Amino acid sequence: MDFEYSDKVEQLLQKLRGFMHEHVYPGEETYHRQLLEDRWGEPPILAELKAKAQQAGLWNLFMPDDRFGAGLSNLEYAPLAEEMGRISFSSEVFNCSAPDTGNMEVLVQYGSAAQREQWLKPLLAGEIRSAFAMTEPAVASSDATNIETSIVRDGDDYVINGHKFYISGLMNKRCKIMIVMGKTDPDNPNRHKQQSQILVPTDTPGVKILRPMTVFGYDDAPEGHAEVIFDNVRVPAANLILGEGRGFEIAQGRLGPGRIHHCMRLIGGAQRALEMMSQRAEQREVFGRPMSKQGSVREDIAKSACEIEQARLLTLKAAEQMDRYGNKAARDLIAMIKIVAPQMACTVIDRAMQIHGAAGLSQDLHLAQHYAYARTIRLADGPDQVHMMQLGRNLAARYGAES
Repeated sequence: MDFEYSDKVEQLLQKLRGFMHEHVYPGEETYHRQLLEDRWGEPPILAELKAKAQQAGLWNLFMPDDRFGAGLSNLEYAPLAEEMGRISFSSEVFNCSAPDTGNMEVLVQYGSAAQREQWLKPLLAGEIRSAFAMTEPAVASSDATNIETSIVRDGDDYVINGHKFYISGLMNKRCKIMIVMGKTDPDNPNRHKQQSQILVPTDTPGVKILRPMTVFGYDDAPEGHAEVIFDNVRVPAANLILGEGRGFEIAQGRLGPGRIHHCMRLIGGAQRALEMMSQRAEQREVFGRPMSKQGSVREDIAKSACEIEQARLLTLKAAEQMDRYGNKAARDLIAMIKIVAPQMACTVIDRAMQIHGAAGLSQDLHLAQHYAYARTIRLADGPDQVHMMQLGRNLAARYGAES
């Protein structure tokens, strides 16, 4: 594996970094101030930044299909996603934010021509936002076969009934479409053929948003995490994606890139935290000398650098294996980085908060919000325990067969 970025990627990375320093970092404070005025709307500065990013050609960088975006591989996209991960909202500046990225990839891979025309085009243009509705409060959704939401055929329509929560993105006023996972064939003996995925416009009668859910008290505006009821929601049969019983297949295809994209962004957030704690340690005096003279502080900085680099290299290896052999063949490495990166980010950001004292917990720094995001990803796209269970099963089978 070549650890040097290609000239193409290096040029893009320098261009992205330049854009971030010229436009995004200076607008960070304005973004959060404007967000207080309209929690679920689009801050004006975000719209301005998105227009500039589009003009600069820094748009849809996540999309591997060059008909619809930059045409970068997972390995090529990794350092760009890491750079975006340094600021909580910057992925959207470049139209590279979840859950839109996963939904766009679903529509590219599995959507019909009509579905692409109606929903993919405005998503690619950044004109609308989207949500992915899978998790349910009444069942252990880490096992997607437990999903209870019903999708029942009725003539030329499907009727949807169910209860979902932590549906990221649905609170946003610009969210116009959801991909909903539910069961079209609950009695099928093959539990992985019971589920389907269907497109549901957010303004469809019967879609009832109950409340925004919080994470450590953060509402994660302007996207949010909604609790929502589907009460006899009726949509055209043409809104079904790929076909009945294909929902689990679509979910697996969607989650591989989504998981590693989160890990890439988390490394960026952790790297920024490392830089902040190093600066703090040099500038802050305690007991008559800089904090950087304290052994425990030096150890925290050193350990953090080691842990970030380990996670970065594992992410790049997983990305390279996905590109070379496909998501299924790389599933063990994807599981490894999904286990490692969120825990690493939580640990590093926690150290940075500690070194910053009370300020590290406040709204004046990004650390607390980044910590909440990192802790969320230990559950999102599969809890740590599920990935460890499946990874352990695969490794035991592989190495056990060699004995």
